[in-house]
Amino acid sequence: MTDNTTPAGNPAGSDDVAMRGVCPVTGHSSNINGAPVRTEEHSVTVGAQGPIALNDVHLIEKHAHFDRERIPERNVHAKGSGAFGELTVTEDVSKYTKADLFQPGRVTPMLARFSTVAGEQGYPDTVRDVRGFSLKFYTQEGNYDLVGNNTPVFFLRDGIKFPDFIRSQKRLHGPGLQSADMQWDFWTRSPESAHQVTYLMGDRGIPTDFRHMDGFSSHTYQWINADNERFWVKYHFKTRQGWKYFTDEEASQVLASQDFDHSRKDLWEAIEAGDYPTWDVKVQIMPLDEAEGYRWNPFDLTKTWSQKDYPLIPVGHFTLNRNPENFFAQIEQAAFAPSNIVPGIGFSPDKMLLARSFAYADTQRYRLGVNYHQIPVNHPIADNGNHFTAKDGASAHEFPPAGTPTYSPNRFDRGEGLDDVKDGSGAVEKGVAPGESKYGFGRGQESATGVAYDLGLFDENHGGDLTRGAYVRHEDDDDFMQPGILVREVLDDAARERLAGNIARAMDGVSEQVEQQCYVYWSKVDENLGARVKELFQAADNSPADQTGPRGE
Repeated sequence: MTDNTTPAGNPAGSDDVAMRGVCPVTGHSSNINGAPVRTEEHSVTVGAQGPIALNDVHLIEKHAHFDRERIPERNVHAKGSGAFGELTVTEDVSKYTKADLFQPGRVTPMLARFSTVAGEQGYPDTVRDVRGFSLKFYTQEGNYDLVGNNTPVFFLRDGIKFPDFIRSQKRLHGPGLQSADMQWDFWTRSPESAHQVTYLMGDRGIPTDFRHMDGFSSHTYQWINADNERFWVKYHFKTRQGWKYFTDEEASQVLASQDFDHSRKDLWEAIEAGDYPTWDVKVQIMPLDEAEGYRWNPFDLTKTWSQKDYPLIPVGHFTLNRNPENFFAQIEQAAFAPSNIVPGIGFSPDKMLLARSFAYADTQRYRLGVNYHQIPVNHPIADNGNHFTAKDGASAHEFPPAGTPTYSPNRFDRGEGLDDVKDGSGAVEKGVAPGESKYGFGRGQESATGVAYDLGLFDENHGGDLTRGAYVRHEDDDDFMQPGILVREVLDDAARERLAGNIARAMDGVSEQVEQQCYVYWSKVDENLGARVKELFQAADNSPADQTGPRGE
């Protein structure tokens, strides 16, 4: 086995990754062309009190760059924080996956970014919201990104509803204000959201900070071993710091103290003090042939797999031990995308995962430019630069040597795909068996054919026609069963009472129609919960939303 290495051939750790892109600052200040600056105190004017000169290059350059310091924020997960660290694999899961980063004894540098979901960059950290839990592993086989949350499920099961969902959690386009009526209207008209909303309105809805919460892949992925045997997998990241959560009142007190960056500060200060947070990495493994008969559809993102059916299997742990050198360069410009997979890991029929495999990478192209992968924090440590997918584009600063062909196939020595042939044996000729042409050069259509093991294989698609439809229903599929189990079998009486109170407070401002929708929604989850929410809400002085339509006017 080989360790992750830097270009110099030495083992790469969190320090090596964190220092990429750091430039020394020496001598007197200069313009971006390297020419020295005379003064940072005065602009150039015509006379002592005359107009400013347009040819004051330093003044113009300074303001021009200042005007462009900000880049588009993420449409979701805009407010976030992060740190570098290392994944250490202590167990042997090689019978399930050949992925290099999960081989026994492997230590892989990584970056973690935690976030809230709905708010903008300046939003306070202590709001009731799902927390993003994104991990980038710099492996010997490329970057592997896991883009999850601090909950094992999500609000939706189909990516076509994701833009609608996020818009309902953002702001009314009339007054520019958030709207409880809009949020609850979407949730209650999307009953698959009940499981996630139960988590959100429960104790876990406001973590005290990022260190004291678990993380989950939420999605189902496929693991592939060295023999190309396949397994379904879900990831769990269990905090060693323990769970800590705020009540609504406690979170309001933090907000009233104007500590808007509470979680960001906590993570930074803990790492600076040497109190490195650690999460145990565990997985649930489902044999491939058990998916079809499982009680719930195992690819439905609104459902969990029972740990009684599929116990957690330990893999190792990751520790965050290095703060970023520059927040903007290394956290704001960090680009996470579920499409970043490596050999031994594939996708599943999870519709949200498949939609996100496009949308997240496309978000980074919009925010950071088409060459975002060249930014040091996003750059693989194992990269031979041989990308036929990427050529030129805005801000390209990596390029092949002059004379290197930029097309494939070609007559030069630039390598092509792992399974490609260059002897022309893939040419299509009547009377010649596939792959046996004697054409002599090039690839041909029948080069590198076969199943796409690298992306994950789905044996049963339930038909071959283009189809718009729900997930294939399994025996116990029900939008309200799992949240009901959570309420009745996981929460105790005190937690159920806090849940009802949180729901009633979060409903403040809903219209009379949406109020009634909420009672139906929660009664479907649990009759007693629905009744208690109604009792608490009607006992409070909650006036209906003053809005006649989506404009809030």
